[in-house]
Amino acid sequence: MNTAFSRRTILQPPELRELCRKSDLAGWLQLGSHCGAIAVAAWFHHLALGSWWVLATGSVLGILINFLYAAQHELSHATVFRTRWLNEFFGRIIGFTQFFPRDFDQIMHFAHHQWTQDWERDGELVREPYTLKSYLLWLFGITYWKNRIYGTTRRAFGIIVEPFVRKAQETRVIWESRFHLIAYFLILVVSVLLESSAFLLFWILPMVLTKPVHQLQNTIEHLGLSHENDILENTRSTKTNALMRWLCWQMPYHTAHHAFPGVPFWKLRKLDAIVERAAGEVHRMGWIEFQLEVIRKLSKMDEQDHPMNEVWVVPRAGGRTSRIPAEG
Repeated sequence: MNTAFSRRTILQPPELRELCRKSDLAGWLQLGSHCGAIAVAAWFHHLALGSWWVLATGSVLGILINFLYAAQHELSHATVFRTRWLNEFFGRIIGFTQFFPRDFDQIMHFAHHQWTQDWERDGELVREPYTLKSYLLWLFGITYWKNRIYGTTRRAFGIIVEPFVRKAQETRVIWESRFHLIAYFLILVVSVLLESSAFLLFWILPMVLTKPVHQLQNTIEHLGLSHENDILENTRSTKTNALMRWLCWQMPYHTAHHAFPGVPFWKLRKLDAIVERAAGEVHRMGWIEFQLEVIRKLSKMDEQDHPMNEVWVVPRAGGRTSRIPAEG
């Protein structure tokens, strides 16, 4: 990972090794509590079918399912479990539920970490600059789901256009996409044969309809920040509460995660404090204030018209106040 600051001024190697120590127990507690919450929400959703309460139970269920992507993210980093194969096993299952194949997502995400905010190489930034319209379509999940479904289908037919997928990785990505499509088709066939709408009521509809809530976190992490090669300037953390940090698997401490991506999610709060002591305040905004500011800025100018290497989305009161000197 390229950085424009010295990580040695933040953590010494022995400290980093200790922070990177993984725990199966911590992984089981987080994954178990998240899946347990989904099971409880699904039960209440079942009880609410046929009443107006279904709107509330469906919303809770959908939000919980959407934020399982936070688990997939951490599992891709292999920081959830100390037992390595568990990270891949659960990553594949959750990737299936998210319509986001695990291997492709991991390849894309690692390119994102290596080339954060680089328009040409960042795996999560290979897109056209936002206009207000295109941003709102993404925020509300319309183009999000279009990209997921179309992308997986295209790759299943052997068409790889993503620049971050290397030639040696293409076969794995193609067959993974094919497996997903076949499995989704089988679920559909079985549902029709059994005359069951369970997969729609307890999975697809709740997840699709509540995607905008998940997009609040997805959009806040880098948008409106500098495209220069400096994690402290191109990554944003989130101001939120303990419940939402649990739901996001501590990803609101996003600057700390990008600075040291090998540190398990459950240690990011401690790491965040260490980073701020050494580097000063990181960029940090709340979900709603961020969305209001982005919409305000995009209503005046498209993303491409804002300075590339300057921060243009900050809290109204100002942004981060200090930074660590560059290495060298």
